[in-house]
Amino acid sequence: MTPASPDAELMALIDRVGQRDEAALRLLYERTSPRLFGLAMRVVRQREWAEDVLQETFLTIWRVAVDYRASLSPPMAWLGLIVRSRALDLLRKRTADRSRITDEFDDVMNETLPSDAPSPQDLADASEQAFALHQCLGQLEGRQREVVSLAYLRDLTHGELAEQLKLPLGTVKTWIRRGLEKLRDCMARIA
Repeated sequence: MTPASPDAELMALIDRVGQRDEAALRLLYERTSPRLFGLAMRVVRQREWAEDVLQETFLTIWRVAVDYRASLSPPMAWLGLIVRSRALDLLRKRTADRSRITDEFDDVMNETLPSDAPSPQDLADASEQAFALHQCLGQLEGRQREVVSLAYLRDLTHGELAEQLKLPLGTVKTWIRRGLEKLRDCMARIA
């Protein structure tokens, strides 16, 4: 009497599992789990996940063993295909979970951390201040308004202003100092 080939033994066990033979499932597990676990480890690369994949594999085998056809696939190839499918399912699920967690984290961070973008209140305040500054600049005399505006809008030094406007440096400094005092008083009244 010749011993049965490994494939024949596995096919017989799968057939018995298809008939809901729990002892056959245990034997199939004992014969194949080391190789199937190794395959799962190569796909998922984490022991805990590979253990989950192996458990899911044998649950799937229990459910679909009745559909196994030896003429279509050798038993280890069929079992390996189930392992690979369960491993890829697990990786997809973990990736989706991780994506969902990072999305939730981003939402929490957006709600928690202040943004660089101005808030509607900041924009409204800036608009009011700009309007008030425009009103206050309008109260300065023509040349004084020109000197203050050039000094701050074009970021010119006192010397550059004196040279550009052909005015004495002392006059430019005085106009700027007095203009800023008037602006300060005016803005304080408006605010």
